[in-house]
Amino acid sequence: MPDHDLVKPDIRKANDCPPLPVNATMLDRAVYWLGLGLGSGLPRRAPGTWGTVGGLIVAIPLLSLGFIPFLIITLLSCVIGIWICGRTSDLMGGHDDPHIVWDEWAGIWITLLPLSYIGIANSNFWHNISQPFSIAALIVAFILFRFFDIVKPPPIGWADKKVAGGLGIMLDDIIAGIMAAAVWVIIYNVVFYFAD
Repeated sequence: MPDHDLVKPDIRKANDCPPLPVNATMLDRAVYWLGLGLGSGLPRRAPGTWGTVGGLIVAIPLLSLGFIPFLIITLLSCVIGIWICGRTSDLMGGHDDPHIVWDEWAGIWITLLPLSYIGIANSNFWHNISQPFSIAALIVAFILFRFFDIVKPPPIGWADKKVAGGLGIMLDDIIAGIMAAAVWVIIYNVVFYFAD
């Protein structure tokens, strides 16, 4: 891969989602819909934000499984996401189309790992998730992930511009998720330090 910026669609404009090729196999159709976040990435404007909302909605029942299952699902989503995003990109005929949002799903799930770890996923999960603290924690995680995914501070911006293929599509969101999770933990600790 030459050392120059990868050409990506302009996300500041409304973009139509590239159609699935007519001759796509059933496997390609399934991968395409996973790449689109089961349709959450279809909106013409801000598909990454809508895709993150979709990933957050899917994460809520997954969080109820507990930390270890959620961690395993998140790690698998990152690994298999390299192939899903790469294949979806090939089907669309371009690099990292904004409508590919599986990477946003994986990124928001990474951001939610600390929330899962602190014990929201216990026997009273459905009660706990509806409490103001949990709702605020989910909103803060969403905002932090979108901030890092949009602003792309180093090394996120480098990964976004210099790494090609499915790995490149996934890598910037994985890093954004890790950075957002780290800031979430700092905010959580500060809030509980001053609350005591």
